[in-house]
Amino acid sequence: MAQSPDPAAAHPAERPIVRRSPKRLGEILVGAGVLTRPRLLKLLATQPESGLRLGELAVAEGCVSAKDVRNAVARQWSMGEVDPLRAPPDPTLLTNCDLGACLRIGCLPWRRVGDTVVIALAEPDAMRAAQAACGIGPARPAFALADLAMIREALARGQRERLARRAASRTPSALSVRAWSDRSGRGALLLLAGFALAGLLFGAGWVLAAILIWSVVWNLATMLVRGAALVLSLIPRRGAAGGSLIRLSRFRAPPRVSVLVPLYKETAVIDPLLTALNALDYPAALLDIMLVVEEDDLPMRNALAARSLPAHVRVLAAPLGAPRTKPRAMNYALDFTLGEIVGIYDAEDQPDPGQIRAVVDEFAEAPPQIACVQARLGYYNTAQNWLARCFAIEYASWFDVLLPGIQRLGMPVPLGGTSVFFRRRALEEAGAWDAHNVTEDADLGMRLARLGYKTRVIASTTLEEANCRPSAWIKQRSRWLKGFVATWITHMRDARGLWTELGPMGFFGFQVILLGGATAYLSLPFLWLLWATIAIWGTPDWLTAMPAGLLDAFWASLVAGQIVMLGVALRALAVTGQRRLLPALLYLPLYWPLGAVAAWRAVIELARAPLKWHKTQHGISGRYMARAAESTQARASVTPHPPALDRRDGTAPAGAAPEVSRPTLWHSRKR
Repeated sequence: MAQSPDPAAAHPAERPIVRRSPKRLGEILVGAGVLTRPRLLKLLATQPESGLRLGELAVAEGCVSAKDVRNAVARQWSMGEVDPLRAPPDPTLLTNCDLGACLRIGCLPWRRVGDTVVIALAEPDAMRAAQAACGIGPARPAFALADLAMIREALARGQRERLARRAASRTPSALSVRAWSDRSGRGALLLLAGFALAGLLFGAGWVLAAILIWSVVWNLATMLVRGAALVLSLIPRRGAAGGSLIRLSRFRAPPRVSVLVPLYKETAVIDPLLTALNALDYPAALLDIMLVVEEDDLPMRNALAARSLPAHVRVLAAPLGAPRTKPRAMNYALDFTLGEIVGIYDAEDQPDPGQIRAVVDEFAEAPPQIACVQARLGYYNTAQNWLARCFAIEYASWFDVLLPGIQRLGMPVPLGGTSVFFRRRALEEAGAWDAHNVTEDADLGMRLARLGYKTRVIASTTLEEANCRPSAWIKQRSRWLKGFVATWITHMRDARGLWTELGPMGFFGFQVILLGGATAYLSLPFLWLLWATIAIWGTPDWLTAMPAGLLDAFWASLVAGQIVMLGVALRALAVTGQRRLLPALLYLPLYWPLGAVAAWRAVIELARAPLKWHKTQHGISGRYMARAAESTQARASVTPHPPALDRRDGTAPAGAAPEVSRPTLWHSRKR
């Protein structure tokens, strides 16, 4: 293997570790006969807009193979090549390396030869960063080229346990459920629930009176937030960006976007999922889609292996370990991603084909403190049954009225678990996802807000499968409510710090968002008991003994809260064009009791098994999913090409014709 010149001959800051050949990569490829000069000139013309290295672009365009490029780079830098899978790295060298940095850079310490450590890396211009990441100390570095995928696979094999521990503990302990979930303090929650049930069963007046006051306070707070969001939904937002044209003036080049798709026992939805991912209207060369599976989920892995995946779609197996949760799998995968923007899709998702383009456009227009962009969610199987229709109304109310209102009110946004995109730097600063929180999405939204970051909700919709079986719905909702309460407990352990970081409005929103829904559901059985008592035996003594006007305030808050909720639902159905669901408003009262069951189940589980994850089964609405996939593909096929970009200001010149001279850059996808 050809080694680099002795780096000790000069101070590292004075000249490069390895001297590069004066020949450019394109010239070497042409000289090797693997690339024609006319094709090289075309690649050079499109390279500035692509945001890719010349070698990456040539491979993405199908002009040359990755091996051709690697051979040319080796000649350009006078470097040898190694295969870290056939010749694995020295395990003693890996113990000192910064795993996150090595995965991000694409390097690893390979072998020691005397007082020299050979570092395998994918990009020669990252030598200094690779030397620091590999932790070789005073040893002299030598460098060899290796394939990026092989480097990462070698690290995954050699540092399996370290990577598994890292995935489980990326979130700081002080902000993680793991810091308290296994302690006896959980018993206090169960004790509180026991007192409440005692009041329900044995008629303890003081318990019921406390619950009544608590319900009035939280109902009023929730009603205020809902009412404000409803009013704001009627007021157009000033300066809202329209269209989905990427404004290159805000980016030096279009950014690479990584998308994580966690999969666990999802074989029923693979084909519709791949159809939806293939329909995404963003350059394939700039898309990095990672299907994250569990190591022992052999049916899932075999099903993916049996399919021909595009070059930009990869499969990554998360190693066995505890806890077995979606956020742990995403934490593991994060280090293997390539993009400066990182997004998430769920297995059953059918996103708008232009969604990633719209996300990139939003980030291009937004200030740096906008760390997250959340798309809206809806359901494609609303015609399946009454439960699906009620769920659709609830989702439309949340994502199309309440969440945008929460954003505009300056409150922390509880993120959805899918169709959410992050600036990578902010995501890593926040500690990524809490592997121990069963609603890692909402928790991450709170942590981003505590760091001063903000979230924007965009008018791009992803269709999902509504959970339309009562037992499965209750399990899913109990997980959500358990996670909301767990998130509240976690952050309220430092209430003063939370107040300081979120401010008064943010602190108020935090309380309402995380406790409002749970309180409403938990109090329902007591309200039913109160109504039944008054109807059968009249007003009880403990109620008449309460301060004058409190009962009137209670009834008034209930009526006003229902009116506001109805107004939000009507507005949401109008905004989303789902007026066909209006009749479902009549049987919404049948929907809320399921929430009460889920809430009490959540409280019990929070005390007994806070980390238990109820996996939602997808693919039970096969024919609706197939229709959604066909609709997504059809929308992608008629997506108009954007006009040519004027590089001076990033806007389309007047009267510009659709861009056709550079199809691969923006529209071609390997199918």
